[in-house]
Amino acid sequence: MALAAQDKQKEIAFFDSHAAVDAYDVFTPESNLRLVTTCMRLARLKPGARVADLGCGSGVFTDLLHSQGYRAVGLDLSPKLIAVGRAKYPGVEFIEGDVEHLPFSDESLDGVLLSGLVHHLPDPSRCASEVYRVLKCGGAFAAFDPNRMNPFMYLYRDRSSLFYSSVGVTENERPVLAQRIAATFRQSGFSVGTDFLSDLSYRYIASSRLRWVLPIYNTLDRALFAPSFMRPFRSFVLTYGEKP
Repeated sequence: MALAAQDKQKEIAFFDSHAAVDAYDVFTPESNLRLVTTCMRLARLKPGARVADLGCGSGVFTDLLHSQGYRAVGLDLSPKLIAVGRAKYPGVEFIEGDVEHLPFSDESLDGVLLSGLVHHLPDPSRCASEVYRVLKCGGAFAAFDPNRMNPFMYLYRDRSSLFYSSVGVTENERPVLAQRIAATFRQSGFSVGTDFLSDLSYRYIASSRLRWVLPIYNTLDRALFAPSFMRPFRSFVLTYGEKP
């Protein structure tokens, strides 16, 4: 059965509405840095590489890439978030664009970071094909997305859960299953690996009624998923791969 297409106008409207809320950068600065450095390590991308940050939002990860010596460009579907990024980080390049129709030439990039993006795509195969197209041979990508196998992510953010909350999410998004995302990128031609990550501290969630829970959640996430046998249940799936 064919998967539904992403409703791009609803995505734009949702993220444009959050453009004025600087707190929408959900992780602490330390967690942002850890996430970016982990993704670059998995993709084996070195400073100096030309890297596109897809789904860059207001540009936090793009700026981190830039500050670490990567030749970074941020791309997002939301014009207002791109405007925020340009205002906050005037030394960083930002482009408004669609990940299913990337505005980059064939084989023009060394690396791609998909910043919490894949879980917004009901069918990520077009995005995977575009990433393959724009990467040079030997180029690599890394993606991070919420893990449907994580009990907190499932209970709070999966539509099949009795405790699902639609506050702060679009109708397109859903936590991912690691094997499905890996298979999608593998079918596009990549050699693919998967890792999992927890202990990323949140500083913001959209539901004001639940923000008081964040310190408790951060502590539980750090403690429960630290053992190696809990690795597949950590809060984020990290998918990475190389173009032969």
